[in-house]
Amino acid sequence: MKTIFGKITLLLMFFLLLFSTALSASYTNEDIYKIKPLAKNVKMTDDYIREVAQASYLWAWPMVNMHNRQEILKELKEPSYMGGIAPVAPINQLSMLTDYIDASERLVAAPNQDVVYGFGLFSLEKEPVIVQIPDFKGRYWLYQIGDQRTDELSEIGSMYKSKPGFYLLAGPDWKGTVPDGISGVLRIDTNLGFITPRVFVTDDPKDKAAIQPIINQILMYPLSQYDGKMKIKDWKNTTPKVPGAAPSGSGETQWVVPEKFVDELPLILKEVPPMEGEENLYAGIKQVLDYVNKNPQAKKIFTDAVIKTDKEILAPLFEPHNYGTELSYNWHTFKNGAQFKKDYMTRAAVAKSNIFANKYKETAYFSLEFDSNKVLLNGSNKYTLTFNKGQLPPVEGFWSLTAYDQYHFFIQNEMSRYSIGTKTKNLKYNKDGSLTLYIQSEKPSADRVSNWLPVKDGERFVLFIRSYWPKNEILNGSWTPPAIQTMK
Repeated sequence: MKTIFGKITLLLMFFLLLFSTALSASYTNEDIYKIKPLAKNVKMTDDYIREVAQASYLWAWPMVNMHNRQEILKELKEPSYMGGIAPVAPINQLSMLTDYIDASERLVAAPNQDVVYGFGLFSLEKEPVIVQIPDFKGRYWLYQIGDQRTDELSEIGSMYKSKPGFYLLAGPDWKGTVPDGISGVLRIDTNLGFITPRVFVTDDPKDKAAIQPIINQILMYPLSQYDGKMKIKDWKNTTPKVPGAAPSGSGETQWVVPEKFVDELPLILKEVPPMEGEENLYAGIKQVLDYVNKNPQAKKIFTDAVIKTDKEILAPLFEPHNYGTELSYNWHTFKNGAQFKKDYMTRAAVAKSNIFANKYKETAYFSLEFDSNKVLLNGSNKYTLTFNKGQLPPVEGFWSLTAYDQYHFFIQNEMSRYSIGTKTKNLKYNKDGSLTLYIQSEKPSADRVSNWLPVKDGERFVLFIRSYWPKNEILNGSWTPPAIQTMK
């Protein structure tokens, strides 16, 4: 009975996913591009209000997400950990973890346990900020610095051979003088932006201890505090903690509330200057906002359309198979991560499912939701993933395989193991040099435990391969992940 019920449930979930794909696929960037102000003699109909509401919600969702994160961080007095877990800091500062992110994190979907990372938001209206880069002594590291749109503007990290020192981040209107001792200057096209330092570390406690003096030099602060000397903060002594933002059920914290969107959208139009060619889009949105703010019934029509868009178009984009590029064996990827420009739909999809993803040439992401028979992956089955000899993800940096639950968060397990890959030093290879990973809920035999990635019995899960600093074989598409096999 349990087996039959499980099969029916999986079948229903499959058809729901197919239906959501059709909904999201029916809306494209072209539907956003075409928005422009109406001529004076053209009546503003209810259908047109709905059309602009839909387009503006998908266009602005990532920027509202960033704006609302800023509103919370404005209240902080010093770097801290939200909920005692996620790094947060006052605006124009950052906070660093000292180990992998805790498995209960819910502020950002699709977290990883590959790196020690930090996070900070900057707001550059008054002055630039300084970002410190220590000597990482040959270790992989990357500073992702992006704008309010979530486009990454930086190329700072070990793959870029960036030098230690002080880097200045300046807003679009800053006309000051760059002081002596600055190693690089980065112009940000929006005043609000983000930084997420990432530093590779293995599971070895000695390696985790070795990175502490390095990460203690990762800091961000206003230019007015710059004195040319490397500042140090012992992140292990970061004791203040702030309450966590309320999660959305079992999913990510709800940073964008559809019912509030109509009142937040005007702030985005002021904060984020239009890219070239967006002038008509801005003018069209402003025209509708001016109208609905004078007409309560029209405002309700606008908000109702936003709520519908959130459920029918944006929500399905949380599923990786609903955007990006489909590869062999049901794997998916997206190749313009953090470089979305006017690809508004992919920008919204990534912000919804995996915000703060890197550029493809920095980290290539591969996701898998279905087995070879197009059946959703489920912990009631046992799976293997085998990389043939010489066919591990080709990287200059490192790679990992992570299992997530249906909300794209870690799956609690007895080993507290949430990813497996380069950092896993006791992997066992087959006699022919291939590597087989075991993805299942039940603990395997002792000779396979080192290669085991746990999932939860009876529950859907998603697999992500991250390839940090990918080689040309990944970039040109000649390497893609192998097929997953269901064990009998």
